[in-house]
Amino acid sequence: MLHCQGTLMRLALYTGLILAGGFTCLTPALAADPTGDWRVADGVANIRVAQCNGSMWGAVSWEKQPGGRDENNPDASKKTRPTLGMVTLIDMKKKPGAEQWEGQVYNAKDGQLYSATITPAGTDQLEIKGCVMGFLCGGETWTRVGPPIPSSPANAMAKGAPKSTGAAPKAATGTTVAAAPAPAAPKAGGAAKPGQKGTADPVGDICLLPEIAGFAH
Repeated sequence: MLHCQGTLMRLALYTGLILAGGFTCLTPALAADPTGDWRVADGVANIRVAQCNGSMWGAVSWEKQPGGRDENNPDASKKTRPTLGMVTLIDMKKKPGAEQWEGQVYNAKDGQLYSATITPAGTDQLEIKGCVMGFLCGGETWTRVGPPIPSSPANAMAKGAPKSTGAAPKAATGTTVAAAPAPAAPKAGGAAKPGQKGTADPVGDICLLPEIAGFAH
């Protein structure tokens, strides 16, 4: 994979985890499904990405150290909410003619929202890039740990929602994880049915999370 020329300013994003590092340019790759569970570069959490009502959304589905709280949220009523299940990627729309989605990312490190894009790099990596005021951009690569997620019953009425097979992707050869190995995370879906929570999958269908289900388009 080729790296961008020049130096990109680092942007410390926090999505229940810290995102930092130089952004990596993408080489041409086959279209891939951005849905599923993704291990962040430093290995501290997984983000579950799913299509909900025609947009891509992401929420924390696993934490290396359980019990995190959104303590830097400027809204006092949210400072004690758990980071597990917290929405991080918000209403990301597909860009016409490109395998890229753009929207917002919630930065729990400072409690702010930033413009962001996600771009699949093959079947097992997802590039995320965040920017402040359209510049000072930085990003990192997430690694797939769960298969693509079929369209949720919660958004069955969404117009133009693409179908997903739900088949587990084959691992691409020659790829490396950007962080040291972390403890195994629960598989996407686990023993819980879509929209239900269980010991193997405490988050379930993220499209049913109140913040996503109640989002006004």
